[in-house]
Amino acid sequence: MSDADWISALERGEDPNVLHRMRTGWAVLGSTQHLPGYCLLVHDSADHLTDLSRSERVEFLLDLSLLGEAVQEVCAKADPAFYRVNYEVLGNFWNHLHAHVHARYHWEPQERRQTPVWLYAEERLAEEHRLGPAHDALRSTLSKSLAAITS
Repeated sequence: MSDADWISALERGEDPNVLHRMRTGWAVLGSTQHLPGYCLLVHDSADHLTDLSRSERVEFLLDLSLLGEAVQEVCAKADPAFYRVNYEVLGNFWNHLHAHVHARYHWEPQERRQTPVWLYAEERLAEEHRLGPAHDALRSTLSKSLAAITS
């Protein structure tokens, strides 16, 4: 699916991985769950954070922090080895404003826990970590948490 098709599917409510419609876009469960709880916040329309007015930037970053709060709440309850949440706004690969929310865990190798998630490379994309029915409970719990946090 192309990036434009994905945004259109989000707009139509056709992506089953949408957790919650936020003020500035969509909270979506990530396609890999190598580190359980990985999510994205996909902005409605901007390409760069600086395309937004200052008040819109504040709203996007608030939405990002609320998504991180939900990830922290859900992942800490699910796994006592939960460590913290990392946030990234990159845009080097996909030219659409989006942010990554990564749950981090004490069970990660020490040399990886202190580096960006991307250094896991192909390991993150292994078949056993692909989003699927095994993640339905996580999806549901994150959706409920987001709905409560944003209400």
